[in-house]
Amino acid sequence: VTSPRGAFISLFVNFLVELTALATTCRFRAAIMMASSYNAKDEDGHITVSGPGGGTLRSKKPENTAFKQQRLPAWQPILTAGTVLPAFFIIGLLFIPIGIGLFVTSNNIKEFEVDYTGIDMSSPCFNCSQNFSWNSTRPCTCTIPFYLDQPYESNVYVYYGLSNFYQNHRRYVKSRDDSQLNGDVNSLMSPSKECEPYAFHENKPIAPCGAIANSMFNDTLELFYNDPNGTRIPIPLNTTGIAWWTDKHVKFGNPGGNPNLTAAFQGTTKPLNWRRPVYELDADPGNNGFINEDFIVWMRTAALPTFRKLYRIINKKSSMVPTLPRGNYTLEVVYNYPVRSFEGRKRVILSTISWMGGKNPFLGIAYITVGSVCFFLGVVLLIVHHKCGNRNNSADISN
Repeated sequence: VTSPRGAFISLFVNFLVELTALATTCRFRAAIMMASSYNAKDEDGHITVSGPGGGTLRSKKPENTAFKQQRLPAWQPILTAGTVLPAFFIIGLLFIPIGIGLFVTSNNIKEFEVDYTGIDMSSPCFNCSQNFSWNSTRPCTCTIPFYLDQPYESNVYVYYGLSNFYQNHRRYVKSRDDSQLNGDVNSLMSPSKECEPYAFHENKPIAPCGAIANSMFNDTLELFYNDPNGTRIPIPLNTTGIAWWTDKHVKFGNPGGNPNLTAAFQGTTKPLNWRRPVYELDADPGNNGFINEDFIVWMRTAALPTFRKLYRIINKKSSMVPTLPRGNYTLEVVYNYPVRSFEGRKRVILSTISWMGGKNPFLGIAYITVGSVCFFLGVVLLIVHHKCGNRNNSADISN
């Protein structure tokens, strides 16, 4: 005889079995209905699903293509001693001589640098650096003597260098109006908002506008050769040919095509830190206004806080006489550009160039280092392969 308690348990178990069977039947019917709502698969791999209300929904499944389904043919190299060791030795044998050639070429470039910041009290430019500011009305001049212990035979490039000057700051780089610099008359009178707060001054548009133009380098540098007989011979410095051709003839241009730049820039004002307007940068009409090459060179911003920019070129006149003979020289600087406010430094660099550009030993050192490392790794891997390979072959023969 079954007790009431056992009968209740049996009844409850039967109820759970029936409930499970009913749930399974409902899921099966729902699956059949879902399957019936799918249409045939499109050729492009998409599946359309009939949504509520008779609408058609497009599946998010990727298209059935080799690219989206990752069925493209692939090639995976098998790295063996026969392929890796020759690659290391070839790279080493190629890179080391190339690096030596680049390093020797860089060392053959002659370069001389003169720092004229004027931080030290013994510097000839000390007084100028202490007393000068952007708003000074009278320029300060200092004279720096130096000695070249070897002659410069080919063309000599004169650079000015600045340190701790961050031309790569985002707001500084954007602070310009390229349309205005290209000679657009509307942008000349209505500068871009990117130039703020150097777009207008006293209700007049600034030409050129922006922080880059406002901080243009404006020191004047002159070079003299001190002849042994006591006379000072000025070295001619070419003011043209220092900017990129595309910059001068494509990106920069004076407004309106008017040869009279005073009339072309009428109604504008000079940048706050400039001593004279843009149409008085040079007496040469082909090097004045927005196409002034000193201005164009400065507007090409540098990527690093320590940089140099081309200032002048000393062309070689005769193959019999060096461009700069060995001897004493004098550098006269009209100190217009203050750097004390940002703890910067100023310098002048005299340099020759080669087929690879200016003096830069890094590329040669990098090639020599990579080639040496690859050659060393090749030797090490060859020794390891020779020892371990013979051991594995002996084990295979014994097996």
